[in-house]
Amino acid sequence: MSDAAFAERLAAIVGARHVIGPDGDLAPYVTDWRERYHGHAVAAVKPGSTKEVSAVVRLAAEHGVTVVPQGGNTGLCGGAAPMQPGRNLVVRLDRMRAIRAVSPLANTVTVEAGCVLAEIQAAAEAADRYFPLSLGAEGSCQIGGNIGTNAGGTAVLRYGPVRELVLGLEAVLPDGRVFNGLRALRKDNTGYDLKQLFIGSEGTLGIVTAAVLKIFSKPRVSATALVMLDGVQQALDVMALLRGHVGDRLGSLEIMSRGQIEAIRATVPDTAVPFALDAPWYLIIELTDTLAGTDLTTPLEGALGEALERGLITDALLASSEAQAKAIWRVRHSVSEGNKRSGMVVSHDSAVPLDRQAAFAENVERRIVEAVPHARVVMHGHIGDGNIHVIALIDRARVTDPAEAERVAGAINGIVDDETRLQGGAISAEHGIGLTNRGRLARVTDPLELDLMRAIKGVLDPRGGMNPGKIFSDSDA
Repeated sequence: MSDAAFAERLAAIVGARHVIGPDGDLAPYVTDWRERYHGHAVAAVKPGSTKEVSAVVRLAAEHGVTVVPQGGNTGLCGGAAPMQPGRNLVVRLDRMRAIRAVSPLANTVTVEAGCVLAEIQAAAEAADRYFPLSLGAEGSCQIGGNIGTNAGGTAVLRYGPVRELVLGLEAVLPDGRVFNGLRALRKDNTGYDLKQLFIGSEGTLGIVTAAVLKIFSKPRVSATALVMLDGVQQALDVMALLRGHVGDRLGSLEIMSRGQIEAIRATVPDTAVPFALDAPWYLIIELTDTLAGTDLTTPLEGALGEALERGLITDALLASSEAQAKAIWRVRHSVSEGNKRSGMVVSHDSAVPLDRQAAFAENVERRIVEAVPHARVVMHGHIGDGNIHVIALIDRARVTDPAEAERVAGAINGIVDDETRLQGGAISAEHGIGLTNRGRLARVTDPLELDLMRAIKGVLDPRGGMNPGKIFSDSDA
């Protein structure tokens, strides 16, 4: 069957205006957000229901077309880029963005996978509840993609990653069958927890079409501070101090190096930096409480005062208004955009045990600079859950040759992977594997783990037609 005829068959399922065929503008669907990967597809299709997704996937399987699920296409590892040889079909769920139900009693929200993250946050807010997943792309990323990558964000310290926020899932399998695990039960011990297979699988086992998510009591009060300090170890000491003072009211703890903030200030003009850049490291602290009238400012001031006395921090800025707090958070949420605009980005998503974070940060920076002197190393991350993003920014004028760019990136990746392994960590905490990290995964992962993952892939997708070439460094078939 020709590509044009295949597109006509797709149109018969979803309607002609929801198919971008071989003669249409496919560029937005075959290029990743960082514009690092430029793939190809016979078509992009936008089904409007689980039934249509099922029919599309079944049609693709019948004609040997590989399926590449794509959410908001905001991923950082090329997991939604159609890069495999042969015929690729991009499946977008933009039309499946309904919020099917919100239950304040059960503290759940049931949504379709194309729902934008910010819309879920707003739906919870309208029900006087709170959905804690928050990240820089929340205005455009889709919950299906968040589930596919087991996204983390800035509230993991208190609420956990997506894996801990999902109660039930609906997914279309690679042969078109529908897995109906869309249950809102808090307790369900009937055999294997199959929904967990799809969370973090990056679309290689099926297409998530809907989910039941946990929502929470809404924070009624908050207090935000930005503190300046000399190093990662001091940030960890501040975290321990805060836990003693405020306990579970510690909602977020985000760290940024000065170089990271300088990159944002230089390249993202609509993000103001409302504080002086005269310290090596900066830590955003946010306390929240669900009880209105709770005084969070006094204990935060007390903790910061003690931190100053003990020499853990050099200065502190306590946000005096919601606007000032938002301005501080705006800097944090601009890191991806700032890095993208700063040059060739070699980014990492390592997680290491808390007591190893300081050594990890110091060692990787020293080793990268020694190996690639022109690299500009910046860092940001979720200090409370062990996830520090090490970013090497390379002047594009120095790496115009693709082979040289690959050599430089490989050298930096090798250093970060080696140090991550030495510190007992994992190379991906929240961004996934995709294309960028599949070789690295094979290099650092226990062969038995890889064998088990491939075995699961083989059972659910024996044809190897669901997002092939992702996660594994060799053929998925």
